[in-house]
Amino acid sequence: MAQARRGRSSLRQEVADEIKRHMLAHRMRPGDPLPTESELCATLGASRSSVREAVTSLAALDIVEVRHGHGTYVGGLGLSALAESVTFRGLLSPDDDFRAYADLVDVRELFERGNADGIVAALTPAHLDALDDLVTEMARHPAGGDGFTAADRAFHTLLVEPLGNDLISRLTQALWDSHQAVGPQLGMVTPDDERRSLAAHRAVVDAARSGDASAFAAAIGAHYAPVRGR
Repeated sequence: MAQARRGRSSLRQEVADEIKRHMLAHRMRPGDPLPTESELCATLGASRSSVREAVTSLAALDIVEVRHGHGTYVGGLGLSALAESVTFRGLLSPDDDFRAYADLVDVRELFERGNADGIVAALTPAHLDALDDLVTEMARHPAGGDGFTAADRAFHTLLVEPLGNDLISRLTQALWDSHQAVGPQLGMVTPDDERRSLAAHRAVVDAARSGDASAFAAAIGAHYAPVRGR
């Protein structure tokens, strides 16, 4: 039985790889429709069940998107699977959860602090005004509430957007999602921290507006310092 499962798993992976090769060969982009299930079976020489299992595995990775009643399309190629995996690691082991959370903080800070020169140089007055507006939006909502966290996520997304690096943008969002999911479960985020973060966010914008990359990097460090301290 175990051997049969391994065989099905191997076949599913082979079909999934063929589907990815088809996407690359035809230079498909997110949102483009894939051939129908029947066409994939004929093209790949695979059974219907193998194609379905392969599509399911690719959908879990956001490589394809199944729209029931409409067909299968090239997915958004996001990093939701990474975010879920990182989040689960942070919650799974009582011996390792704080280490995993610390790793999240390290990487989030690395993206923003390590790109200080590029971010400060790329942020336009319109970007800076939008960042200010997001801090104001955070202040309008209860600390830790949905409105507060939505504005916080948008702030960090917008902060790295001018770099023009899609991977950094996607990783920033994925790691923010994991950070937000893991922190409260470990008791690492308190209302006082959220309120103090308003001042930290404003300091980040002020430093960026001044054009001082060193001050910007320091403000980013101060933003993450409370969590790092605990």
